[in-house]
Amino acid sequence: MKSSVSVHIVTYNSAEDISTCLKALEAQTYPIQQVIVVDNASSDDTVQQVNSHSKLFRDAIYIVENVANVGFAPAHNQAILLSSADYVLVLNPDVTLHPDYIKLLVEQLENRPDIGSATGKLLLSSNPEVVDSTGLIMNNHCRAFDRGAGELTSQWDESEEVFGVSGAAALYSRGMIEDISLNDEFFDSDFFAYKEDVDVAWRAQLLGWKSYYLAEAIGYHARGWKQGGRTSQPLFIRRASYINRYKMMYKNMERSSIFRTLLLILPYEIASNGYFLLREPKVLGAWRALLGQLPYLREKRQEIMNKRNSR
Repeated sequence: MKSSVSVHIVTYNSAEDISTCLKALEAQTYPIQQVIVVDNASSDDTVQQVNSHSKLFRDAIYIVENVANVGFAPAHNQAILLSSADYVLVLNPDVTLHPDYIKLLVEQLENRPDIGSATGKLLLSSNPEVVDSTGLIMNNHCRAFDRGAGELTSQWDESEEVFGVSGAAALYSRGMIEDISLNDEFFDSDFFAYKEDVDVAWRAQLLGWKSYYLAEAIGYHARGWKQGGRTSQPLFIRRASYINRYKMMYKNMERSSIFRTLLLILPYEIASNGYFLLREPKVLGAWRALLGQLPYLREKRQEIMNKRNSR
C-alpha cells in the first residue's frame, strides 16, 4: 500500500492563482489522499473557485473558512491537525507543480527515513530559466535565504542535503511533524507570517532530522508579492518579518554557540537596526510585542533544548 499524502494550501484573496495550482495537483502522478484548503477570510471568490474543483478531486477537497486572517503558520497548523496522512505537502496557492513533483519527493523520503523534509527545484513562473528556491540556507548572521534565488536553473542540477526547505512547496513526513511539534503546533503560531519555515528547519536540525533538495522535482512560483517590494507590505507584516528572526534565534540557538554567534552578528545588527531606525522606525515597535511573548518563547526554548539533550 502506498504512503498517503495530504496537500495543504492556505489562501488569502488567492483567486488569481488557486485554479492553476489545483489543476496541477489534479495532474499529479502520485495519488493524493486529500487537499485541505484553509482560507483566511478572503474577500474575493477564492472559496468558490476551490469548490468548483471538488468534483475533479472526487470530493477529496476539504475547505476551512476562517472568519479572520489568522496568518500562515496558524492556518497550516489547523490543516495539519485535520490530517493523518503519512506525508504533508505544504503548498502556496501561487505554486504550480510538475506532475511528478510529489512522486519524486515521496520516493526520496521513503528511501531515506532520516530525511524529514524535502523540496524540489522551484523556478520563477515569469522566467523558468531563473531559480526561485532550491531550499533554505542560513548564514553566519542567522539570516536565512532561498538557495539559488535569481540564479540560472542550470547551476542547480545537483540534488543534496540542505539546511531546510521553503514553505512554498515543502513535503514533510508525519514522523518529523509529530517529533518536533511543540504543544501540537508544527509551525510556531506566534509567527503570523515569514520565517516559520526557517524556524521549523532549525528545530528539525537540532532534533536530528535532515532536509533534502531534489533537483528533478520541478515547481513554478509566481512570487507576486515581491513586485511591490517590502515597503508595499502592511506595517504588521513588515514587523513580523523583522521580529520573527529574533524569535527563532532565541528559541533555537544552542547555549554553547551564543557568545560566538553574537560576536559574528553584532556588525550586521548595528547596521540593519540603524537602517530601520532611520528609514522604517515603526517596524521597531515589534519589540514591544516580543517582550510580552517572552514567557511563552522561554517555555518553547526549554522544550526544544530538553528534546535536544535527550537525543
